[in-house]
Amino acid sequence: MSAGFQCKQFYIGHQHCAMKVGTDALLLGVWAALPTALQATPAMLDIGCGSGILSLMLAQRTGGQIPITAVELDTHAAAQAAVNVALSPWPDAIRVIKGDILTYSTAERYALIISNPPFFQHALPSQDATRQQARHTDSLPFAALLKKAAQCLAPGGEFCLILPASSQAAFAQAALEQGWQCRARCAVQSKAGKPVSRYLQSWVKADTELDTEISQLLIHDSSGGYSAAYRQLLQAFYLNF
Repeated sequence: MSAGFQCKQFYIGHQHCAMKVGTDALLLGVWAALPTALQATPAMLDIGCGSGILSLMLAQRTGGQIPITAVELDTHAAAQAAVNVALSPWPDAIRVIKGDILTYSTAERYALIISNPPFFQHALPSQDATRQQARHTDSLPFAALLKKAAQCLAPGGEFCLILPASSQAAFAQAALEQGWQCRARCAVQSKAGKPVSRYLQSWVKADTELDTEISQLLIHDSSGGYSAAYRQLLQAFYLNF
């Protein structure tokens, strides 16, 4: 088992994390729209940061100039995230907090909230308690996640996340019921002709329905290699791109 993942500008140790660095986090870390200079509150929040991969990707994209709060429930993952941040080029940009986001209290409001949340709702439980916590919505139900994100979001801010296609309908229903509107959604497929495997998405609080910006991403091309679009998206992070 790999002890970590090397990006071009930083290294992520993940041997003490239930969920290792994977395609979902890497895609979300580059797809999420960064706060604009016009927003009065440019801070960012990473919900369930795990190894800290999303926070470090955001730090790289912003040159460490926008403060990031990373909250993680699991003790071992939070400790590993803190080490990863300390050894990165942006140790002062990210504050790792070991705690439950549902009880996290702050007066700060965030222009971007990002999360690669638990998504299994009715699957068989894992025998690994930390993996169960990281993958199943028992610890962070969609409705509770959306409510907390709304409390922490700055006016005009965005909530960006990634979910498997099997969980998309349930999450979208919960979001719409709480007054969220989908600003953008990207359907991700492993290759052309394959079913959509996951959705990247951005949600905002809005009183009126929005015209959602719809896009598509193929990870692999017809030859089985990485597609040109995937390479371009992740070229600042993957060593071999």
